[in-house]
Amino acid sequence: MDDEAVRLFAGARVARLATVDGEGRPHLVPVVFVVLGAAIWSAVDAKPKSTRALRRLENIESHPAVSVLVDHYDDDWTQLWWVRADGHAAIVSATDPEGERALDALAAKYPQYVTDRPAGPLIRVDVGRWSSWRHGGAGTVTA
Repeated sequence: MDDEAVRLFAGARVARLATVDGEGRPHLVPVVFVVLGAAIWSAVDAKPKSTRALRRLENIESHPAVSVLVDHYDDDWTQLWWVRADGHAAIVSATDPEGERALDALAAKYPQYVTDRPAGPLIRVDVGRWSSWRHGGAGTVTA
């Protein structure tokens, strides 16, 4: 995996988090996120939700293997690319020191979190494999 692919991933504003439930059904949701070292972090925030008992959290508790995808579309297909991170997710409290550092990084990336800091919990994805494709080349690396 080249550093450019990870840079593109980290610079994106939104990703898609894929989890799977106990019966093997996929669940895909858009998330805001930040990359810190070899981990991707996302927080459960105050955006309107039907419940705080989110399916993504239930799925991670029972099946921690996840994928996180960032992509870029353009009508000029020479500008297309995607980067996927596969790994294992964990639920982390916003009051945990690691969670607090992640919230600080999320607030640095998303100004909305400065005035409306998420109460959490947070999702930490420890990346085991990065995959990417872009016009003119692809790459895979296992962390």
